[in-house]
Amino acid sequence: MTPDFPRTDPARPIAGGARIGHVHLKVASLDRMLDFYCGVLGFELTQRYGTQTAFVAAGGYHHHIGFNTWESAGGKPPPAGTTGLYHLAILYPERRDLADALSRLAAAGATLDGASDHGVSEALYLTDPEGNGVELYWDRPEADWPRAPDGALAMTTGRLDLRALLGELDG
Repeated sequence: MTPDFPRTDPARPIAGGARIGHVHLKVASLDRMLDFYCGVLGFELTQRYGTQTAFVAAGGYHHHIGFNTWESAGGKPPPAGTTGLYHLAILYPERRDLADALSRLAAAGATLDGASDHGVSEALYLTDPEGNGVELYWDRPEADWPRAPDGALAMTTGRLDLRALLGELDG
């Protein structure tokens, strides 16, 4: 069991430019994951080490997602009611790119678990072939984010109009 850690000094927050660089998933089958992340979502395979490890990326980056079977070859997803990764989130640069992702998912016969308009972003939710939660989203420009009268962020969860999203691909 990991010990509890004391809270840090709130006057010393993490650097504003910090970002999540990549995620590395324990998987049962590299091929199954590559078929989905490369074949459906369109990531590029940047490196593969036999049947144990593979890395995928967008835009020529070294890797955004790593997959390994070191401890999990042939394994099963963790059961409900256990801790672990809720979902990984893939940020698309433009709304049209999210629409393209939706089109790819539909062509592959993938099922969405949900689709939400959060005011600050629009998101598609699904489960990958090995049971990992995946969020595909784009952020609206910060100037368009909903705000409360006092200026505080006022995120929402509303229904995302999938037909309107796909309309981004017309023309």
